[in-house]
Amino acid sequence: YDVHGATLGIAGYGKIGQAVARRAVGFRMRILYANRSAVTGAPGERVSLDDLLRASDFVSLHLPLTPETRRIIGERELRLMKRTAILVNTARGGVIDQAALVRALEEGWIAGAGLDVMEEEPLPPGDPLLRAPNAVLLPHIGSASHATRERMASMAVDNCLAGLRGERLPHCVNPEVYERR
Repeated sequence: YDVHGATLGIAGYGKIGQAVARRAVGFRMRILYANRSAVTGAPGERVSLDDLLRASDFVSLHLPLTPETRRIIGERELRLMKRTAILVNTARGGVIDQAALVRALEEGWIAGAGLDVMEEEPLPPGDPLLRAPNAVLLPHIGSASHATRERMASMAVDNCLAGLRGERLPHCVNPEVYERR
């Protein structure tokens, strides 16, 4: 499938979703995004998740796994997608109802899926997702370039050293804890 000129739907428009959108601009993709709130200054048009699923040639998931997003993509949502659409999940496995995805792949509701995360990791031997010829599965290593892993290690060291010095963590994932003090 050619991404040039295609429609990319991004569910979850935080830092990673927006970074994906910026890269898609280079391919002149039409960018739609579904997010709890509008994002200013980033490419794309905010639409409902249902509209995003109906219109997109590629759907890329960048949602946190919360009670609200658990299995947000199930049978109903997969059936909304184009039969030619590709679903990509690099977020968390639990945002997709995996049994519904297997059925969608087997019955041709969508053309394919690329998954870096699954509901259960590693997938147990014999899992039907492993037999899907129209799925590309990675064992949660999509971000495993040398440069990315080195940066992740450096950030962890920065946090450890700052914590040992009693300083604010420079790469804190929940900075609201500092406001509670």
